[in-house]
Amino acid sequence: MESVNAILSTASSWAWGPVMLVLILGTGLYLTIRLAFLPLRNLGKAFKLLWQGRHSKQEGDIPPFSALMTALAATVGTGNIAGVAAALFIGGPGAIFWMWITALIGMATKYSEAVLAVHYRETDEDGRHVGGPMYAIKNGMGKKWQPLAIAFALFGAIAAFGIGNMVQANAVAGAMENAFEIDNRITGIVLMLLIGLVIFGGVKRIAKTATALVPLMAILYIGVSLWILILHLDALPNALLTIVESAFTGHAAAGGFAGASIILAIQFGVARGVFSNEAGLGSAPIAHAAAQTNNPVRQGHIAMLGTFIDTIIICTMTALVIMVTGVWQSGETGSVLTANAFSVGLGSEIGAIIVAISLAVFAFTTLLGWSYYGERCAEFLTNHRVITPYRIAWIIAIFAGASLSDYFNTVLILADVLNALMAIPNLIALLVLSPVIIKLTQDYLAQQKP
Repeated sequence: MESVNAILSTASSWAWGPVMLVLILGTGLYLTIRLAFLPLRNLGKAFKLLWQGRHSKQEGDIPPFSALMTALAATVGTGNIAGVAAALFIGGPGAIFWMWITALIGMATKYSEAVLAVHYRETDEDGRHVGGPMYAIKNGMGKKWQPLAIAFALFGAIAAFGIGNMVQANAVAGAMENAFEIDNRITGIVLMLLIGLVIFGGVKRIAKTATALVPLMAILYIGVSLWILILHLDALPNALLTIVESAFTGHAAAGGFAGASIILAIQFGVARGVFSNEAGLGSAPIAHAAAQTNNPVRQGHIAMLGTFIDTIIICTMTALVIMVTGVWQSGETGSVLTANAFSVGLGSEIGAIIVAISLAVFAFTTLLGWSYYGERCAEFLTNHRVITPYRIAWIIAIFAGASLSDYFNTVLILADVLNALMAIPNLIALLVLSPVIIKLTQDYLAQQKP
Protein backbone atom coordinates (compact mmCIF):
# COMPACT_ATOMS: atom_id res chain seq x y z
CA MET A 1 0.00 0.00 0.00
CA GLU A 2 2.93 2.35 0.66
CA SER A 3 4.09 2.00 -2.95
CA VAL A 4 0.56 2.80 -4.18
CA ASN A 5 0.44 5.87 -1.95
CA ALA A 6 3.84 6.98 -3.24
CA ILE A 7 2.66 6.72 -6.85
CA LEU A 8 -0.57 8.55 -6.09
CA SER A 9 1.30 11.27 -4.16
CA THR A 10 3.53 11.85 -7.19
CA ALA A 11 0.45 12.02 -9.41
CA SER A 12 -1.18 14.49 -7.01
CA SER A 13 1.90 16.72 -6.99
CA TRP A 14 1.89 16.75 -10.77
CA ALA A 15 -1.89 17.24 -11.05
CA TRP A 16 -1.83 20.23 -8.70
CA GLY A 17 1.50 21.52 -10.01
CA PRO A 18 2.29 24.82 -11.72
CA VAL A 19 0.70 23.77 -15.04
CA MET A 20 -2.73 23.19 -13.48
CA LEU A 21 -2.59 26.36 -11.41
CA VAL A 22 -1.57 28.41 -14.47
CA LEU A 23 -4.47 26.88 -16.46
CA ILE A 24 -6.98 27.78 -13.76
CA LEU A 25 -5.57 31.28 -13.27
CA GLY A 26 -5.20 31.83 -17.00
CA THR A 27 -8.80 30.85 -17.68
CA GLY A 28 -10.01 33.13 -14.90
CA LEU A 29 -7.94 36.04 -16.18
CA TYR A 30 -9.17 35.49 -19.75
CA LEU A 31 -12.80 35.47 -18.61
CA THR A 32 -12.23 38.52 -16.38
CA ILE A 33 -10.91 40.50 -19.36
CA ARG A 34 -13.59 39.24 -21.78
CA LEU A 35 -16.27 40.24 -19.26
CA ALA A 36 -14.65 43.68 -18.89
CA PHE A 37 -14.09 43.07 -15.15
CA LEU A 38 -17.84 42.64 -14.60
CA PRO A 39 -17.47 40.70 -11.30
CA LEU A 40 -15.60 43.61 -9.74
CA ARG A 41 -17.82 46.29 -11.27
CA ASN A 42 -21.06 44.56 -10.30
CA LEU A 43 -20.16 43.35 -6.82
CA GLY A 44 -22.72 45.63 -5.17
CA LYS A 45 -25.39 44.60 -7.67
CA ALA A 46 -24.62 40.94 -6.93
CA PHE A 47 -25.31 41.40 -3.22
CA LYS A 48 -28.58 43.16 -4.11
CA LEU A 49 -29.61 40.23 -6.35
CA LEU A 50 -28.66 37.81 -3.56
CA TRP A 51 -30.96 39.58 -1.11
CA GLN A 52 -33.78 39.61 -3.65
CA GLY A 53 -33.18 35.92 -4.31
CA ARG A 54 -34.30 34.77 -0.87
CA HIS A 55 -37.64 33.91 -2.44
CA SER A 56 -38.54 33.03 -6.02
CA LYS A 57 -41.41 31.48 -7.96
CA GLN A 58 -39.47 31.07 -11.19
CA GLU A 59 -38.49 27.74 -12.74
CA GLY A 60 -36.16 25.64 -10.59
CA ASP A 61 -36.03 23.73 -7.30
CA ILE A 62 -34.59 26.09 -4.67
CA PRO A 63 -34.40 29.90 -4.26
CA PRO A 64 -31.30 31.60 -5.74
CA PHE A 65 -30.15 32.55 -2.22
CA SER A 66 -30.40 28.92 -1.10
CA ALA A 67 -28.47 27.77 -4.17
CA LEU A 68 -25.55 29.96 -3.08
CA MET A 69 -25.81 28.73 0.51
CA THR A 70 -25.71 25.13 -0.77
CA ALA A 71 -22.62 25.93 -2.84
CA LEU A 72 -21.02 27.70 0.12
CA ALA A 73 -21.85 24.73 2.34
CA ALA A 74 -19.63 22.61 0.11
CA THR A 75 -16.98 25.30 -0.35
CA VAL A 76 -16.51 26.64 3.17
CA GLY A 77 -14.76 23.79 4.95
CA THR A 78 -11.57 22.74 6.66
CA GLY A 79 -9.53 24.69 4.10
CA ASN A 80 -10.75 27.99 5.52
CA ILE A 81 -9.25 27.14 8.90
CA ALA A 82 -6.47 24.57 8.46
CA GLY A 83 -5.67 25.26 4.80
CA VAL A 84 -5.05 28.97 5.19
CA ALA A 85 -2.78 28.33 8.17
CA ALA A 86 -0.81 25.76 6.17
CA ALA A 87 -0.43 28.17 3.22
CA LEU A 88 0.82 30.89 5.56
CA PHE A 89 3.23 28.46 7.24
CA ILE A 90 4.76 27.19 3.97
CA GLY A 91 4.38 30.18 1.65
CA GLY A 92 4.75 32.95 4.22
CA PRO A 93 2.48 36.01 4.59
CA GLY A 94 2.84 36.74 0.87
CA ALA A 95 0.76 33.65 0.12
CA ILE A 96 -2.29 35.50 1.47
CA PHE A 97 -1.85 38.27 -1.11
CA TRP A 98 -1.77 35.77 -3.98
CA MET A 99 -4.75 34.01 -2.44
CA TRP A 100 -6.63 37.31 -2.76
CA ILE A 101 -5.59 37.75 -6.39
CA THR A 102 -6.68 34.21 -7.19
CA ALA A 103 -10.09 34.87 -5.64
CA LEU A 104 -10.64 38.14 -7.51
CA ILE A 105 -9.86 36.41 -10.80
CA GLY A 106 -11.82 33.33 -9.74
CA MET A 107 -14.99 35.38 -9.39
CA ALA A 108 -15.20 35.58 -13.20
CA THR A 109 -14.71 31.82 -13.41
CA LYS A 110 -17.44 31.09 -10.86
CA TYR A 111 -19.77 33.57 -12.60
CA SER A 112 -19.21 31.87 -15.96
CA GLU A 113 -19.68 28.37 -14.53
CA ALA A 114 -23.07 29.29 -13.10
CA VAL A 115 -24.21 31.04 -16.28
CA LEU A 116 -23.52 27.90 -18.30
CA ALA A 117 -25.03 25.64 -15.63
CA VAL A 118 -28.39 27.42 -15.67
CA HIS A 119 -28.39 27.99 -19.44
CA TYR A 120 -27.79 24.32 -20.30
CA ARG A 121 -29.58 22.60 -17.39
CA GLU A 122 -32.12 19.82 -17.85
CA THR A 123 -35.02 18.28 -15.91
CA ASP A 124 -34.49 14.65 -14.88
CA GLU A 125 -37.03 11.81 -14.66
CA ASP A 126 -38.08 12.91 -11.16
CA GLY A 127 -38.61 16.53 -12.18
CA ARG A 128 -35.38 17.86 -10.62
CA HIS A 129 -33.40 20.57 -12.39
CA VAL A 130 -29.91 19.23 -13.01
CA GLY A 131 -26.89 20.93 -14.49
CA GLY A 132 -23.18 21.59 -14.25
CA PRO A 133 -20.14 21.21 -16.51
CA MET A 134 -21.24 17.76 -17.75
CA TYR A 135 -24.54 19.15 -19.02
CA ALA A 136 -22.91 22.29 -20.44
CA ILE A 137 -20.53 20.08 -22.43
CA LYS A 138 -23.32 17.73 -23.52
CA ASN A 139 -25.84 20.39 -24.55
CA GLY A 140 -23.49 23.18 -25.59
CA MET A 141 -20.57 21.47 -27.29
CA GLY A 142 -22.10 18.53 -29.17
CA LYS A 143 -21.69 14.76 -29.26
CA LYS A 144 -18.00 14.74 -30.13
CA TRP A 145 -17.29 16.30 -26.73
CA GLN A 146 -19.40 13.73 -24.85
CA PRO A 147 -16.35 11.82 -23.48
CA LEU A 148 -15.29 15.04 -21.76
CA ALA A 149 -18.67 15.29 -20.01
CA ILE A 150 -18.44 11.65 -18.92
CA ALA A 151 -14.90 12.22 -17.63
CA PHE A 152 -15.99 15.16 -15.47
CA ALA A 153 -18.94 13.25 -14.01
CA LEU A 154 -16.79 10.18 -13.31
CA PHE A 155 -14.07 12.18 -11.60
CA GLY A 156 -16.66 14.13 -9.61
CA ALA A 157 -18.67 11.11 -8.45
CA ILE A 158 -15.56 9.40 -7.07
CA ALA A 159 -13.60 12.45 -5.86
CA ALA A 160 -16.57 13.55 -3.76
CA PHE A 161 -15.94 10.66 -1.38
CA GLY A 162 -12.51 12.05 -0.56
CA ILE A 163 -12.59 15.85 -0.57
CA GLY A 164 -16.25 16.12 0.40
CA ASN A 165 -16.74 13.12 2.63
CA MET A 166 -13.85 11.32 4.34
CA VAL A 167 -11.65 14.41 4.78
CA GLN A 168 -14.53 16.30 6.33
CA ALA A 169 -15.71 13.42 8.55
CA ASN A 170 -12.16 12.95 9.79
CA ALA A 171 -11.89 16.69 10.53
CA VAL A 172 -15.11 16.66 12.58
CA ALA A 173 -14.01 13.56 14.51
CA GLY A 174 -10.60 15.07 15.20
CA ALA A 175 -12.08 18.37 16.35
CA MET A 176 -14.53 16.66 18.71
CA GLU A 177 -11.85 14.39 20.14
CA ASN A 178 -9.40 17.24 20.76
CA ALA A 179 -11.93 19.65 22.24
CA PHE A 180 -14.29 17.31 24.09
CA GLU A 181 -12.53 13.89 24.12
CA ILE A 182 -15.37 12.25 22.18
CA ASP A 183 -14.46 8.91 20.61
CA ASN A 184 -14.07 9.06 16.81
CA ARG A 185 -16.47 6.19 16.24
CA ILE A 186 -19.22 7.90 18.24
CA THR A 187 -18.73 11.04 16.17
CA GLY A 188 -18.90 8.92 13.02
CA ILE A 189 -22.21 7.33 14.04
CA VAL A 190 -23.76 10.68 14.97
CA LEU A 191 -22.59 12.19 11.69
CA MET A 192 -24.07 9.27 9.73
CA LEU A 193 -27.46 9.82 11.35
CA LEU A 194 -27.49 13.60 10.95
CA ILE A 195 -26.26 13.60 7.36
CA GLY A 196 -28.65 10.78 6.47
CA LEU A 197 -31.63 12.72 7.80
CA VAL A 198 -30.74 15.64 5.54
CA ILE A 199 -29.54 14.10 2.27
CA PHE A 200 -32.46 11.66 1.97
CA GLY A 201 -34.68 14.73 1.82
CA GLY A 202 -33.05 15.73 -1.45
CA VAL A 203 -31.77 19.08 -2.60
CA LYS A 204 -34.61 21.02 -0.98
CA ARG A 205 -33.79 19.72 2.50
CA ILE A 206 -30.06 20.17 1.88
CA ALA A 207 -30.74 23.74 0.78
CA LYS A 208 -32.91 24.49 3.82
CA THR A 209 -30.23 23.13 6.15
CA ALA A 210 -27.48 25.05 4.37
CA THR A 211 -29.55 28.24 4.39
CA ALA A 212 -29.93 27.93 8.16
CA LEU A 213 -26.36 26.88 9.02
CA VAL A 214 -24.07 28.66 6.54
CA PRO A 215 -24.99 32.29 7.35
CA LEU A 216 -24.98 31.51 11.09
CA MET A 217 -21.57 29.81 11.09
CA ALA A 218 -20.06 32.47 8.84
CA ILE A 219 -21.35 35.36 10.95
CA LEU A 220 -20.14 33.78 14.21
CA TYR A 221 -16.69 32.97 12.83
CA ILE A 222 -16.29 36.39 11.23
CA GLY A 223 -17.64 38.10 14.35
CA VAL A 224 -15.14 36.44 16.69
CA SER A 225 -12.35 37.13 14.21
CA LEU A 226 -13.27 40.81 13.97
CA TRP A 227 -13.33 41.05 17.76
CA ILE A 228 -9.77 39.70 17.92
CA LEU A 229 -8.70 42.14 15.21
CA ILE A 230 -10.20 45.02 17.19
CA LEU A 231 -8.35 43.87 20.31
CA HIS A 232 -5.11 43.83 18.28
CA LEU A 233 -5.87 46.84 16.11
CA ASP A 234 -2.39 48.28 16.60
CA ALA A 235 -0.86 45.21 14.92
CA LEU A 236 -3.26 45.17 11.95
CA PRO A 237 -1.51 47.78 9.72
CA ASN A 238 1.83 46.00 10.05
CA ALA A 239 0.19 42.64 9.32
CA LEU A 240 -1.34 43.97 6.10
CA LEU A 241 1.95 45.61 5.10
CA THR A 242 3.85 42.37 5.74
CA ILE A 243 1.40 40.43 3.56
CA VAL A 244 1.81 42.81 0.62
CA GLU A 245 5.60 43.18 0.95
CA SER A 246 6.17 39.43 1.31
CA ALA A 247 4.16 38.79 -1.85
CA PHE A 248 6.94 40.41 -3.88
CA THR A 249 10.01 39.87 -1.70
CA GLY A 250 9.43 36.56 0.11
CA HIS A 251 10.03 36.37 3.84
CA ALA A 252 13.16 35.47 5.75
CA ALA A 253 13.15 32.88 8.52
CA ALA A 254 12.41 34.08 12.05
CA GLY A 255 11.55 32.23 15.25
CA GLY A 256 9.91 28.92 14.39
CA PHE A 257 9.18 30.09 10.83
CA ALA A 258 11.20 28.38 8.11
CA GLY A 259 11.15 31.30 5.67
CA ALA A 260 9.54 31.43 2.23
CA SER A 261 10.52 32.57 -1.26
CA ILE A 262 8.38 34.55 -3.69
CA ILE A 263 7.80 31.35 -5.68
CA LEU A 264 6.47 29.54 -2.60
CA ALA A 265 4.26 32.51 -1.75
CA ILE A 266 2.73 32.48 -5.22
CA GLN A 267 2.42 28.70 -5.46
CA PHE A 268 0.76 28.16 -2.10
CA GLY A 269 -1.30 31.34 -2.28
CA VAL A 270 -2.75 30.35 -5.65
CA ALA A 271 -3.23 26.73 -4.58
CA ARG A 272 -5.00 27.76 -1.37
CA GLY A 273 -7.25 30.12 -3.30
CA VAL A 274 -8.23 27.37 -5.74
CA PHE A 275 -8.68 24.69 -3.06
CA SER A 276 -10.73 27.02 -0.88
CA ASN A 277 -13.19 28.60 -3.30
CA GLU A 278 -13.15 25.83 -5.95
CA ALA A 279 -13.39 28.34 -8.81
CA GLY A 280 -12.44 26.40 -11.92
CA LEU A 281 -13.18 22.92 -10.54
CA GLY A 282 -16.79 22.95 -11.78
CA SER A 283 -18.41 21.78 -8.54
CA ALA A 284 -20.41 24.84 -7.43
CA PRO A 285 -22.41 25.27 -10.67
CA ILE A 286 -24.06 21.90 -9.95
CA ALA A 287 -25.83 23.59 -7.02
CA HIS A 288 -26.61 26.78 -8.92
CA ALA A 289 -28.28 24.77 -11.70
CA ALA A 290 -31.10 24.00 -9.25
CA ALA A 291 -31.84 27.70 -8.61
CA GLN A 292 -35.33 29.07 -9.23
CA THR A 293 -34.41 31.55 -11.92
CA ASN A 294 -35.19 32.23 -15.56
CA ASN A 295 -31.99 34.19 -16.16
CA PRO A 296 -28.53 32.55 -16.11
CA VAL A 297 -26.76 35.89 -15.73
CA ARG A 298 -28.64 36.81 -12.56
CA GLN A 299 -27.60 33.51 -11.01
CA GLY A 300 -24.07 34.05 -12.27
CA HIS A 301 -23.91 37.31 -10.30
CA ILE A 302 -25.05 35.49 -7.16
CA ALA A 303 -22.68 32.56 -7.74
CA MET A 304 -19.57 34.73 -7.95
CA LEU A 305 -20.24 35.92 -4.38
CA GLY A 306 -19.33 32.43 -3.22
CA THR A 307 -15.70 33.07 -4.13
CA PHE A 308 -15.75 36.52 -2.55
CA ILE A 309 -17.31 35.33 0.73
CA ASP A 310 -15.20 32.19 1.02
CA THR A 311 -11.77 33.60 0.25
CA ILE A 312 -11.81 37.39 0.46
CA ILE A 313 -13.79 37.39 3.71
CA ILE A 314 -13.57 34.10 5.65
CA CYS A 315 -10.04 33.00 4.65
CA THR A 316 -8.80 36.56 5.22
CA MET A 317 -10.21 36.52 8.75
CA THR A 318 -8.25 33.36 9.53
CA ALA A 319 -5.05 34.79 8.05
CA LEU A 320 -5.26 38.16 9.81
CA VAL A 321 -6.00 36.60 13.21
CA ILE A 322 -2.92 34.41 12.82
CA MET A 323 -0.85 37.42 11.78
CA VAL A 324 -1.91 39.99 14.41
CA THR A 325 -1.53 37.55 17.29
CA GLY A 326 2.04 36.87 16.22
CA VAL A 327 1.75 33.06 16.32
CA TRP A 328 2.44 32.61 12.58
CA GLN A 329 6.16 32.23 13.36
CA SER A 330 5.60 29.67 16.11
CA GLY A 331 6.43 26.65 13.96
CA GLU A 332 2.90 25.22 14.18
CA THR A 333 0.70 24.73 11.14
CA GLY A 334 -2.82 23.70 10.13
CA SER A 335 -5.74 23.85 12.55
CA VAL A 336 -3.34 23.81 15.53
CA LEU A 337 -1.87 27.13 14.37
CA THR A 338 -5.34 28.66 13.93
CA ALA A 339 -6.47 27.36 17.34
CA ASN A 340 -3.38 28.88 18.96
CA ALA A 341 -4.08 32.20 17.25
CA PHE A 342 -7.67 32.34 18.53
CA SER A 343 -6.58 31.33 22.04
CA VAL A 344 -3.91 34.05 22.13
CA GLY A 345 -6.28 36.55 20.53
CA LEU A 346 -9.01 35.99 23.10
CA GLY A 347 -6.60 35.44 25.97
CA SER A 348 -8.38 32.20 26.80
CA GLU A 349 -8.51 28.51 25.90
CA ILE A 350 -12.02 29.18 24.66
CA GLY A 351 -10.38 30.22 21.38
CA ALA A 352 -9.36 26.62 20.70
CA ILE A 353 -12.92 25.46 21.42
CA ILE A 354 -14.33 28.06 19.00
CA VAL A 355 -11.97 26.84 16.27
CA ALA A 356 -12.90 23.21 16.98
CA ILE A 357 -16.64 23.93 16.77
CA SER A 358 -16.18 26.07 13.64
CA LEU A 359 -14.14 23.32 12.03
CA ALA A 360 -16.82 20.76 12.86
CA VAL A 361 -19.70 22.86 11.51
CA PHE A 362 -17.78 23.88 8.39
CA ALA A 363 -16.95 20.23 7.68
CA PHE A 364 -20.53 19.11 8.41
CA THR A 365 -21.98 21.47 5.81
CA THR A 366 -19.33 20.41 3.30
CA LEU A 367 -20.52 16.82 3.73
CA LEU A 368 -24.00 17.98 2.74
CA GLY A 369 -22.97 20.05 -0.27
CA TRP A 370 -20.62 17.49 -1.77
CA SER A 371 -23.15 14.68 -1.32
CA TYR A 372 -25.37 16.57 -3.76
CA TYR A 373 -22.51 17.18 -6.20
CA GLY A 374 -21.54 13.52 -6.15
CA GLU A 375 -25.04 12.14 -6.70
CA ARG A 376 -25.69 14.54 -9.59
CA CYS A 377 -22.48 13.31 -11.26
CA ALA A 378 -23.50 9.68 -10.63
CA GLU A 379 -26.97 10.35 -12.07
CA PHE A 380 -25.44 11.81 -15.23
CA LEU A 381 -23.38 8.64 -15.72
CA THR A 382 -26.33 6.29 -15.16
CA ASN A 383 -29.87 7.42 -14.30
CA HIS A 384 -31.97 8.63 -11.37
CA ARG A 385 -32.13 5.14 -9.85
CA VAL A 386 -28.50 5.41 -8.74
CA ILE A 387 -29.31 8.19 -6.26
CA THR A 388 -30.46 6.03 -3.33
CA PRO A 389 -27.51 3.58 -3.52
CA TYR A 390 -25.14 6.53 -3.82
CA ARG A 391 -26.58 8.14 -0.69
CA ILE A 392 -26.23 4.88 1.25
CA ALA A 393 -22.59 4.56 0.16
CA TRP A 394 -22.06 8.19 1.16
CA ILE A 395 -23.29 7.57 4.70
CA ILE A 396 -21.12 4.45 5.10
CA ALA A 397 -18.03 6.39 3.92
CA ILE A 398 -18.64 8.97 6.66
CA PHE A 399 -18.03 6.38 9.36
CA ALA A 400 -14.94 5.10 7.55
CA GLY A 401 -13.54 8.62 7.35
CA ALA A 402 -14.30 9.42 10.98
CA SER A 403 -12.79 6.22 12.35
CA LEU A 404 -9.67 6.23 10.13
CA SER A 405 -9.70 3.03 8.10
CA ASP A 406 -6.50 1.39 6.84
CA TYR A 407 -7.07 2.73 3.35
CA PHE A 408 -7.90 6.28 4.43
CA ASN A 409 -4.76 7.96 3.07
CA THR A 410 -4.99 6.10 -0.23
CA VAL A 411 -8.58 7.24 -0.74
CA LEU A 412 -7.67 10.83 0.10
CA ILE A 413 -4.73 11.02 -2.28
CA LEU A 414 -6.72 9.39 -5.08
CA ALA A 415 -9.59 11.82 -4.53
CA ASP A 416 -7.11 14.70 -4.63
CA VAL A 417 -5.91 13.58 -8.07
CA LEU A 418 -9.44 13.08 -9.39
CA ASN A 419 -10.47 16.45 -7.98
CA ALA A 420 -7.73 18.11 -10.01
CA LEU A 421 -8.78 16.16 -13.10
CA MET A 422 -12.34 17.55 -12.70
CA ALA A 423 -10.95 20.96 -13.55
CA ILE A 424 -9.70 19.99 -17.02
CA PRO A 425 -13.08 19.27 -18.70
CA ASN A 426 -14.58 22.26 -16.90
CA LEU A 427 -11.88 24.68 -18.05
CA ILE A 428 -12.14 23.43 -21.63
CA ALA A 429 -15.91 23.97 -21.54
CA LEU A 430 -15.48 27.50 -20.16
CA LEU A 431 -13.06 28.44 -22.94
CA VAL A 432 -15.01 26.80 -25.77
CA LEU A 433 -18.34 28.22 -24.59
CA SER A 434 -16.99 31.64 -23.60
CA PRO A 435 -18.76 33.29 -26.60
CA VAL A 436 -22.07 32.01 -25.16
CA ILE A 437 -21.20 33.47 -21.75
CA ILE A 438 -20.34 36.84 -23.28
CA LYS A 439 -23.48 36.91 -25.46
CA LEU A 440 -25.80 36.06 -22.56
CA THR A 441 -24.10 38.70 -20.42
CA GLN A 442 -24.33 41.39 -23.09
CA ASP A 443 -28.01 40.65 -23.71
CA TYR A 444 -28.77 40.86 -19.99
CA LEU A 445 -26.88 44.12 -19.52
CA ALA A 446 -28.56 45.62 -22.57
CA GLN A 447 -31.96 44.87 -21.03
CA GLN A 448 -30.96 46.62 -17.81
CA LYS A 449 -30.27 49.93 -19.55
CA PRO A 450 -33.13 52.47 -19.48
